[in-house]
Amino acid sequence: MTARLNSPDVWLVNLLSASWPLGLDRRNWPLHLAGFVLVIVALGFLDHSISVWAHGQSPEVLQVFAWITQWGEGGWTLYPSLGLVVVSAVLMRFARQRYVRLALLEQVQLFGFIFVGIGLPSLTSNILKRLIGRSRPELFDSVGTLGFHPLQNGFVYQSFPSGHTTTAFATAAVVGFLAPRWYFPALIYALAVLASRVVLGVHYPTDVTAGAAVGTIGAWLVRNYFAQRRWVFEYRPDGRVERRRFAATARLLRRRQPRAAM
Repeated sequence: MTARLNSPDVWLVNLLSASWPLGLDRRNWPLHLAGFVLVIVALGFLDHSISVWAHGQSPEVLQVFAWITQWGEGGWTLYPSLGLVVVSAVLMRFARQRYVRLALLEQVQLFGFIFVGIGLPSLTSNILKRLIGRSRPELFDSVGTLGFHPLQNGFVYQSFPSGHTTTAFATAAVVGFLAPRWYFPALIYALAVLASRVVLGVHYPTDVTAGAAVGTIGAWLVRNYFAQRRWVFEYRPDGRVERRRFAATARLLRRRQPRAAM
């Protein structure tokens, strides 16, 4: 514990181990929600002008952001994590030693957290965008920034919130929970995906702002749910959440290390 307290990254660990981001808690959430709504309303007045400026970049810039935006697709993380959950669960079924089964159970929980921590916010965003039915920037000339067709399944009426941004920010939070030192590189990646959606003209700034909120809050919610069941994480006495030590996995790795030559 002393080494952790003396670490230069202790403030980052404290940030990510908080029960909720940005000081959010059960008592002040209405105030946070009201502040978020005000931000969305204020940003809404700039939606079109920012979108026009961002989308007016050179073809070379647009090409770069077209490459960046693909990394906001959930398939890059969801398919591998789900596959590893299945493989670990199957191996656990046939493992004979108890510590091996426990180690594989830890892996099921770990990859399960990655899958749910990214997948649930992404699913929520996809449901919301279909329920809300906001028009994308390409329809501005015909319906403006506030064209809504709820329950539409067409691409042009699935703008709010941004699904790519949701996935990217959920991924950044999941990475931070598991490896705090990698949080800021992951956050830079998420911000790049956010910018790409506006630059490419497929989302308004309010869409990506909402997507960032859904992805972040959703990942925190999943992390807290896992911590309540002591899967991958656990609550400390002070209410913070920290990652559990995978004792069985550590034991398995020690047994698999080659013995030093006599």
